[in-house]
Amino acid sequence: MLEWLKTNATAARDKLSAEVSKFKNREFMEAVVSGCALVAAADGNISSDEKQKMVGFIQNSNELKAFDVKDVIKSFNEVCAKFEFDQQIGRAEALKSIGQLRKKEDAARLLVRVCCAIGSADGNFDESERAACRTICNELGLNPGDFDL
Repeated sequence: MLEWLKTNATAARDKLSAEVSKFKNREFMEAVVSGCALVAAADGNISSDEKQKMVGFIQNSNELKAFDVKDVIKSFNEVCAKFEFDQQIGRAEALKSIGQLRKKEDAARLLVRVCCAIGSADGNFDESERAACRTICNELGLNPGDFDL
């Protein structure tokens, strides 16, 4: 009986830690998803290469590993749906989410690097995608020149 309690207490503690970690990083996850969608939609088309690049980042990111890939993809699809409904509404909602990282420079810089990688995922980091990344930099108070934009 005592062993069962120890085992279940450890499992419960681990689950709680994972849940706390999710809430702690949710803001970053939503900002990354929004930034990726903003860049991916910049050329009017969200390509499968851009989606795959984002999924790869999610699977390898220490910052997002607390999240189930399915949850992040669901969030990405929700943001993309806003762009499909209305480009301006999608853009405004994405920038609102991105702006939450304004005072978190390390997270903000990582967000811009991820967005640049998403923009170049299809082999062509075109001007509309660069402009979206510059907009993200401006929203975060970062210098676009620091990212060769």
